[in-house]
Amino acid sequence: MITILVAEDDPALNKIVCARLSAAGYETVSCHDGVEALARLDERKFSAIVCDIMMPRVDGFALAEAVRSGDAAILILFITARDDLPSKARGFRIGVDDYLVKPFDLEEFVLRVGALLRRSGAQLRRELTVGNLRMDREEHTAYVDGAELPLTVREFDLLFLLLSAPKRTFTRAQLMNALWDFDSSATSRTVDVYMAKLREKTAACNGFELVTVHGLGYKAVLR
Repeated sequence: MITILVAEDDPALNKIVCARLSAAGYETVSCHDGVEALARLDERKFSAIVCDIMMPRVDGFALAEAVRSGDAAILILFITARDDLPSKARGFRIGVDDYLVKPFDLEEFVLRVGALLRRSGAQLRRELTVGNLRMDREEHTAYVDGAELPLTVREFDLLFLLLSAPKRTFTRAQLMNALWDFDSSATSRTVDVYMAKLREKTAACNGFELVTVHGLGYKAVLR
């Protein structure tokens, strides 16, 4: 699963950005300044960094310079209130991949992240196998013991998202944001209906269970 480091000192925005990326199927790690971000980068590998410029202790420019000095491949997206050309020019000279000015539309933000990851080749896995279920994301096909499992496009996307992050609870709101963005008629009840259908259709699958987390949403638990 693609993991994104979010470095933003505004707690509310940090939480919103992480929630939106999580709903889109990415794993996120949150931090609130450049020093903390550098510590997280020492601990594990990330596919991308989303960071503010104006942060305490170590700002976004210094963070990007430190990252680029040792890693030319990791993607860096600035999200910042600084809309002046010198700041943009400095960021791109350092080696950031994109620059988004606050306030920004969350849908555009997720689209930009996805586009950067596609261009870098760091896409979500193409295939997923859990027990006797095999899913091909590119073809949108699923097979149980070699026989094709009849899933709608949305059922497939919902199941693939849950199985891509086993044990992780997705709230109904996160699933709605990830899969029903442009369907104004959908409600949280719609998610429940789809989950009931998925449970019926995956009854013969032996590698996982779709679990309801009461008061929150759903998760896939591997057997």
